[in-house]
Amino acid sequence: MFSFLGNRRRFSDLNEQEILALAISSEEDDARIYRQFAEHLRAEFPASAKVFDGMALEEDEHRRRLIETHQARFGQVIPLIRREHIAGFYSRKPVWMAETMSLDAMRGEAAAMEREAERFYTAAAGRATDATTRKLLGDLAAAEAGHEATAEHLVEEHLTPDARAEEDRAAHRQFVLTWVQPGLAGLMDGSVSTLAPIFATAFATQDPKTTLLVGLAASVGAGISMGFTEAAHDDGVISGRGSPLKRGLASGVMTALGGLGHALPYLIPDFWTATIIAMMVVFVELWAIAWIQNRYMETPFLRAVFQVVLGGALVFAAGVLIGGG
Repeated sequence: MFSFLGNRRRFSDLNEQEILALAISSEEDDARIYRQFAEHLRAEFPASAKVFDGMALEEDEHRRRLIETHQARFGQVIPLIRREHIAGFYSRKPVWMAETMSLDAMRGEAAAMEREAERFYTAAAGRATDATTRKLLGDLAAAEAGHEATAEHLVEEHLTPDARAEEDRAAHRQFVLTWVQPGLAGLMDGSVSTLAPIFATAFATQDPKTTLLVGLAASVGAGISMGFTEAAHDDGVISGRGSPLKRGLASGVMTALGGLGHALPYLIPDFWTATIIAMMVVFVELWAIAWIQNRYMETPFLRAVFQVVLGGALVFAAGVLIGGG
């Protein structure tokens, strides 16, 4: 790694031919990234895909102008210089990250790309001594600065209010399917299913340490099980529920948190103090589940409360009765 860093050039050491070569490769990379975004979005967000297609065409035009200038000044052979060869140069995220990025994340990444490109061309123009090259680089800096307006024009052209609203609804639906639904299932499983073993142990032993160990084991074990189950049972290709890794992470973490919420109070040495606090935590957990169901799953609030509180009360009562008996 250190050898690689030592072999990188400083931007201030580049000559004008190398600056042009770097600009050409950068424009090629940016066009590829925009096309990758467009391809990833085309099925679900066709209007936004057209916006990124238009931005890719803009980068192609910049590349063409840069190549013409290089040919006129330095000939046909363009040195192979890329961003990763220059110390401190701005980098791009790998194109395969488009598979995991949301629509808003892609829009934010595109805006950051244009700002970074503007800074590069401004610095490059300041280093150029040839009038034609300096003018081109200055024009491209202005063009990158104006890409926000270009993007807005493309948005107005392709992304009508109805299309934007439809895409926003689709993005929200994808967020719910990928993160909220698995996380909610995990929180419900962790909060409710661990009630019986934790409170059964608590009332059977009246020992906070033992109850804590059982709670930790039940919570972590349930989290690992739910995470692997969610990730393995559906790859998201047919169901459209998104990345199995994201869903498994959401489900596993929320399952573990749901159980740990009423297990950790047993860090308190006094049994009844710990138990009362654990009961209060359970109450908060159940209301949080009902709120999430109402907020994201559009379940009527009273029905959500009834379902969650009734289920939790039954499991809690089972644990108390078994432990107390």
